[in-house]
Amino acid sequence: MRILIADDHELLRDVLRSYLEAEGGFVVETVADLPQALAAIAAAPAPFDLVVLDYGMPGMDGFAGLDRAMAASGGRPVALMSGLAPAGVADRVLAAGAAGYLPKTLPARSLVNAIRFMAAGEVYMPLDLHRPSRQPESGAPAGLSRRELEVLAGLCAGHANKGIARELNLREPTIKLHVTTICRKLDARNRTHAAMIARERALC
Repeated sequence: MRILIADDHELLRDVLRSYLEAEGGFVVETVADLPQALAAIAAAPAPFDLVVLDYGMPGMDGFAGLDRAMAASGGRPVALMSGLAPAGVADRVLAAGAAGYLPKTLPARSLVNAIRFMAAGEVYMPLDLHRPSRQPESGAPAGLSRRELEVLAGLCAGHANKGIARELNLREPTIKLHVTTICRKLDARNRTHAAMIARERALC
């Protein structure tokens, strides 16, 4: 996977690149501002699998920079990252069709997992930044996305992550991230508890 990280904090760029390259399977390019990011996107011999932009770096002009990068990327995933989330960031990022939002307060390992998740074509958004305005109605799918319901069906059937990944044509780390999100949304202690809750609510 080819990743472009654009951030004006050199230490963060280096940390993320080191973690990703240590994971294996990643080729990482880093730049310090939006003009450099747009130039890198235009000059790349092949599209990046994911572009990660710092919300506050030079040239961004708020969400305008996200829109410009998404247009330049030709439909490939672009994500936003920030140390301080602007008001309404979750709704704005999702409405724009971006790959997700990364708070810099996440541990480095969690950032890497989220980057892998988005590069695989999924959307990442911390739950505390995107909550529905009201509780789901009785019988509704507990705020779960279509993909999460598919993964949940695999949990209810007793399948391991590897089997669910094979059935849905996804990577196993992606399934692990989905399971974590499902457990949080259902207030489940673990995957087994999530399956029990799902059966009680007729979600699977």
